[in-house]
Amino acid sequence: MNKTKVSIIGGAGYGAAEILRHLMIRDDVEILRISSKDYVGQPVSQVHRALTGFDDLILEDISPKECAHGADIVFLAMPHIITARVAMELFDQNVRIIDLSGDFRLNNLEDYIRDYAPEHPCPERLGTFTYGMPELNEAQIRNARHVASPGCFATGIAMGLLPLADAGLLQSVNVRNVSMTGSSGSGVKPQPGTHHAIRVNNLKTYKTLNHQHRAEIIQTLTQAGGGNIALDFVPVSAPLVRGILAVSQLDLPEGHSAESIQRIYQNYFADHKLVRVMPIGASPEVVAVAGSARVEIGIAVREDEATGTKTLCCTSAIDNLIKGGAGQAIQSFNLMTGKPMHHGLDQPGMWP
Repeated sequence: MNKTKVSIIGGAGYGAAEILRHLMIRDDVEILRISSKDYVGQPVSQVHRALTGFDDLILEDISPKECAHGADIVFLAMPHIITARVAMELFDQNVRIIDLSGDFRLNNLEDYIRDYAPEHPCPERLGTFTYGMPELNEAQIRNARHVASPGCFATGIAMGLLPLADAGLLQSVNVRNVSMTGSSGSGVKPQPGTHHAIRVNNLKTYKTLNHQHRAEIIQTLTQAGGGNIALDFVPVSAPLVRGILAVSQLDLPEGHSAESIQRIYQNYFADHKLVRVMPIGASPEVVAVAGSARVEIGIAVREDEATGTKTLCCTSAIDNLIKGGAGQAIQSFNLMTGKPMHHGLDQPGMWP
């Protein structure tokens, strides 16, 4: 069998752990190298305890070009700014790139400067990466040379609203969203705000109305067919390790009912094996998708007794590390290597 050769740059984080967990057991993939500035010389089984038995894969402190040499596809699994600088060393190499950071998701430099950093190392590259959301850009991803994999909140929220945008129902609307996320979204290095003792029995908002994924979500929904979208986004730090529950509310579009909206969702996701549209009024649950690349989506409609205003609620549940991170990058990898997007990712979630 012809194997796709893969290297990973940034091998110590949770994203790299998930990429390895899914790819190292596939007989169509060969992991060439894993580079890292941390845990140099240690096997992945020592760094990511779930990978026990794979002691032949060692984390190496080598240059990006050395790591990517001979690879067909390289995954970049590092923080923003660092990633862009690494990518700059690979643009002239004969290798395809899947980037898990936020460095190449946005098209607009002003959005990047406001939400990520005072400057971008290679601003001319913004808008040149294919946005790696398979439910939106399947055909483009297949032929892409460089893919920017979406952010976790952006995935959870956009997945719940894509069918409305595609149907032309997100025009001049105000979407109000509250999304709860697990602690793994904060990365492998502990911080005061994500420490277990603070988080385990706690709920708190953070970056209220100003989270860095807001511009990405609006950009994604606009690309899908929306226009002039206002988004009020409130992230909530939840006492979970994995998962995002995204709850979006907006005025029910004129001329529509719960049943007509449900048909729009069912039709949009009909060919997407990993997406389940729940019956009207049913609640998506994080525990049903945790540990998997699956997505649960549900809608509900209520008419206010006093004003007659009709509100549409769209809820989606994902695993932030898989569908919201490495698993979605693997969906792009699958498409780029001529396979169905769900290849190797169609195992059920864990219950409970």
